[in-house]
Amino acid sequence: MAVDHYENFPVASILLPRRLRRAVEIIYHFARQADDFADEGDLPDAERLARLDEFRAELKRIEHNEPPQTQLFRDLAEIVQQYQLPLQLLHDLLDAFSQDVVKKCYADFDEVLDYCRRSANPVGRLLLHLYDEATPQNLIYSDAICTSLQLINFWQDVARDYAIGRIYLPQDDMALFGVTVAHIDTGQVDADWQKLMQFEVERARALMKSGAPLGTILGGRIGLEMRLIIAGGNRILSKLEHARYDMFRKRPVLRPHDWVIMLFKSAPFGF
Repeated sequence: MAVDHYENFPVASILLPRRLRRAVEIIYHFARQADDFADEGDLPDAERLARLDEFRAELKRIEHNEPPQTQLFRDLAEIVQQYQLPLQLLHDLLDAFSQDVVKKCYADFDEVLDYCRRSANPVGRLLLHLYDEATPQNLIYSDAICTSLQLINFWQDVARDYAIGRIYLPQDDMALFGVTVAHIDTGQVDADWQKLMQFEVERARALMKSGAPLGTILGGRIGLEMRLIIAGGNRILSKLEHARYDMFRKRPVLRPHDWVIMLFKSAPFGF
């Protein structure tokens, strides 16, 4: 479902209506560059935060009807005005990326959900605004799907996140199931680890199910795109279960045959 390496952005496929492709690409490049500031290279934390602050300053210029200093933000200003996109959603993304620089673990699931609210949910909300489908109920469904996708990415990438110093598994859940940081550090997949991950996978699946009606509410190619996104998330969860939650050695990814299955399930006759 990912485009390049900003995995919270699940679009830019051939299913996207041509009229929206430029807007989606601009938002994607904004998110990708900001995400890179938080994650890529060997910059000190202070420099990462300073670069994200430069993005905030550009958003402020858009907010105050001042000309942005970079082409990316001049393009962004154009689509913000054209589609009346809420700037707060873009600020939320920057807040999440900044949090990644300074916060390395999460005490409980509420903290994780608060992160998802800013790291993933804005993407779905921005897309609904582009589609002119941002009704209150659709936003609720979208938030559930996007939060689920973010959780799925966390569980899929436990080892990768740990390698850059982050653990998104709630600490209280780890303690409840008898799991320690040593499990992640050594890739230990014992009964305790499996019970914890089964619990977290079921949480993500329940959220995805609660948002699934959006796939039938949205019509045409946009609806098919949404159903594919839902099917892809569920497919990764199934692969995690099939691997008995050993994402250290069997990181689940979508293969060509998975896309065939997903397309069949996402088509009107298979959904």
